[in-house]
Amino acid sequence: MNPRTVLVIGATGYFGGRLVPRLLQSGYRVRATARSAAKLSCRPWTGHSLLEPMEADVLDLDSTRRAFAGCQAAFYLARSTNAHSKGVEETDWMAAQNVATAAAEAGLERIVCLLRLEGDEMRPSGDRCLSSREIIGVFRAAKVPATFLRVPMVLGSGNASFEILRYLSERLPVMITPRWTRTRIQPIAVRNVLAYLEGCLEHDEVVGQTYDIGGPDVLTFEDLIETYCEVAEISRRHMMPVPFFAPRLSAYWIHLFTPVPMPLSRCMVEALYSGAVCSDNRIRSIIPQRLLHCREAIQLALKRIEQTQVETCWTDVGALIPPEWVSCGDAGYGGGTILECGYRIRAQAAPEEVWEPVVRIGGRTGWYYGRFLWRLRGLLDRIMGGVDLDRGRRHPRELYSGDALDFWRVLEVDPPRRLILLAEMKVPGEAVLEFTIHELNGGQTELRQVARFLPKGLWGIIYWYGLYPFHLWIFRGMLRSIAGAVGKPLRRGPERFRSKGQQSCDST
Repeated sequence: MNPRTVLVIGATGYFGGRLVPRLLQSGYRVRATARSAAKLSCRPWTGHSLLEPMEADVLDLDSTRRAFAGCQAAFYLARSTNAHSKGVEETDWMAAQNVATAAAEAGLERIVCLLRLEGDEMRPSGDRCLSSREIIGVFRAAKVPATFLRVPMVLGSGNASFEILRYLSERLPVMITPRWTRTRIQPIAVRNVLAYLEGCLEHDEVVGQTYDIGGPDVLTFEDLIETYCEVAEISRRHMMPVPFFAPRLSAYWIHLFTPVPMPLSRCMVEALYSGAVCSDNRIRSIIPQRLLHCREAIQLALKRIEQTQVETCWTDVGALIPPEWVSCGDAGYGGGTILECGYRIRAQAAPEEVWEPVVRIGGRTGWYYGRFLWRLRGLLDRIMGGVDLDRGRRHPRELYSGDALDFWRVLEVDPPRRLILLAEMKVPGEAVLEFTIHELNGGQTELRQVARFLPKGLWGIIYWYGLYPFHLWIFRGMLRSIAGAVGKPLRRGPERFRSKGQQSCDST
């Protein structure tokens, strides 16, 4: 067992969620931090004897200081470039400042930062993403013993750049390819990235250095599309090159045909435009490993997806912050009137039998009823810049708090009793969808489905009541279809009911 305690900032993110179990297996004591304790608590490695979970927010200097206390090494993997909110550049700048300050005060032996590899060509104006050079400057100004790994496009199941490649290749037989698709890039497999990250803990010579980490292939995004089509055994795509760059248009085009949101798409487009090719290969001799070729990385990623063994996904990143009114209840909440629509059924079945189709909702299973209307709602959301249904879910049968579920986010999952989803689609207000299961006498189980909505302004009220007839029809049909999926006799319902809500918040 390694006596050092290693801090992982961003432990529930794409790279952090895969690095933590790797470090635990190697015998490190790991302090895993995330902004949401609920997201940490349901990870499969949370109960490990060498793990110390801790809630911390890099935007809060005091909590960041507490996270660094007593640690000898750290990984900084938390970036906000997949956020849907504005101000990504300012957020990343503040986070880097807080982490550098806390690391310097803690007297850390080393901190390893994973950054985006960018070329020397100036990026277009209006970029919302903080550059890697600026982040490096923050840590060096604080005199932190940092190692910077600059990574180009990553090929791995659940990675945003791989999802862009996958969806564009599978959905577009004919593509208009802007100039950025013909710049040279050097993709790397996610397992090689993780090996470099862990290897930095064992080599003192990497402290204070900046390294570019890439795979053995240098090619273009157009070449990657052709390789993907060959590996996935789909017909070759026809490409129509155009001379312009148009980052905003490209990001919107990517958003229309993939689940990746525009802010993240634009950051990736601009990074690829500048050219993401390693300028040196020094780290290959320091941390030797077999680097996967692009074809191998794509094959492995597709195999993971097919076997539903995607450990982490780009949608995992982000805070899990339930709206206050969800826990306050509608009776005593002072922030506005909460509108709701509830249905319930009773089935001759055990709670576990009723839970099974509920926990599989969304993704490939769908929403059990009114599929066309769900798809139409998703299409409208995508046109408006929302997340759409194509975001899917990480696993077809497992749900964790914080998981993305189509255009919802899992707020709470308590099998086999409760599932609460928070809407992340474009709506004039805040909405949750709750499923609760109650065991009754005589071997019966009651399933309740309640939609709650806190409207914002007049448009929120118009939105709710304008769609209210559809809500009644869809929610009643959903419960009837879920009962059919249970496969046991339906004793009662679907019927409308009014939930009692929860206790109001303490006004103090």
